[in-house]
Amino acid sequence: MAVTNFTYRPQFQLLGLMDGTDPHPLLFLLFLSIYLLNALGNLSMVVLVRSDGALCSPMYYFLGHLSLVDVCFTTVTVPRLLATLLHPGQAVSFQACFAQMYFFVALGITESYLLAAMSYDRAVAVCRPLHYGVVMTPWRCFVLVAASWAVAHLHSLLHTLLISALSYPSSAPVRHFFCDMTVMLSLATSDTSVAETAIFSEGLAVVLTPLLLVSLSYTRILVAVLGMRTTGGRHRVFSTCGAHLVVVSLFFGSVLSVYFRPSSAYSAHYDRMASVVYAVVTPTLNPFIYSLRNKEVKGALKRSFRWRAAPQDE
Repeated sequence: MAVTNFTYRPQFQLLGLMDGTDPHPLLFLLFLSIYLLNALGNLSMVVLVRSDGALCSPMYYFLGHLSLVDVCFTTVTVPRLLATLLHPGQAVSFQACFAQMYFFVALGITESYLLAAMSYDRAVAVCRPLHYGVVMTPWRCFVLVAASWAVAHLHSLLHTLLISALSYPSSAPVRHFFCDMTVMLSLATSDTSVAETAIFSEGLAVVLTPLLLVSLSYTRILVAVLGMRTTGGRHRVFSTCGAHLVVVSLFFGSVLSVYFRPSSAYSAHYDRMASVVYAVVTPTLNPFIYSLRNKEVKGALKRSFRWRAAPQDE
C-alpha cells in the first residue's frame, strides 16, 4: 500500500469553504481582514514579550509562544482558504496536501498544550500566590513549552504517516479549505481501520490530556475564588478567567466535535464551519482575550509607542 503511494501520486482539488464554483469576494475580504488582524495581534504580542523587560513572568512567556503558534497555525490554512474563495477547485499535490496536514495538526496540538500550561500557571497564581515563584521556575516553564512542541510533532508525524499510506483516487475532490485528517480518511479507497483506531486511541488521549488539565486548573481556580472574602478580587478573577474559558471551550469543543467520531458520520458542511472556529476565529481572539484587560500589556504598548515616537519628536 505504502509502495503504491510512492510510485503513484494522486492530485487533490480543494473545493474551499463553500460548495460550487462561484467566487466569493465578500467572504474573501472578510477572511483577509481576520487574517491580517490575527497577524497584527499575535506578532505584536510576540514582539512585546521579547522586547519589553516588564513582560518577563511565566504568563507572558507562555503567551509569547501561544501567539507565535497562532500566527503560524492560521498561516498554514488561511492563504489557501483565500485562494479558494476567489478560485474554487485549487489543485494541490500529494506532498503539499500532507505537508499542510502535518503542520496543521502539529500546531493545533501545540496550541492545546500551551493553553493547558497557561491554565496551570493561572491556577498556581490564584491558589498558591506565595509559592508562585518557586513552582513556576524558568526551567519548569521551558520544559512545559518544549514538551508541548515535542508531543505535538510526534503525534502529527504518526497520523500523517498513517493517513498518507492509504490509497486515494487519481483526482480526488476535497470538500474543505485545507487537507484535514477527517476529509482524507473519507476520500481513502483502502482500509482506514488502523488510522481510525490511532485517532480514537492515541489521538483521543493526546487531545483529552490538555483538556483535562485545563478543567482541573479552572476547577481549582473556581474553588479558590469562591473562598475569597473580597468581592472585588472575586469579580476580577471571574472576569479574566471567564473570558479565557470561553476561548478554551470554543477551541476544544470544535476540535472534539470534528475529529472524534467515525468517518461514516463525516459531514463536509459541519466540518468546514467548525474548522473555521478553531483554525481561524480562536487564534485571532487569543491575543486580545489574554491581553486587552491586562494593565502590564497596555503599559508595554504605551512604552513601545513612546519609544518609536521619541526620535521623531527630537
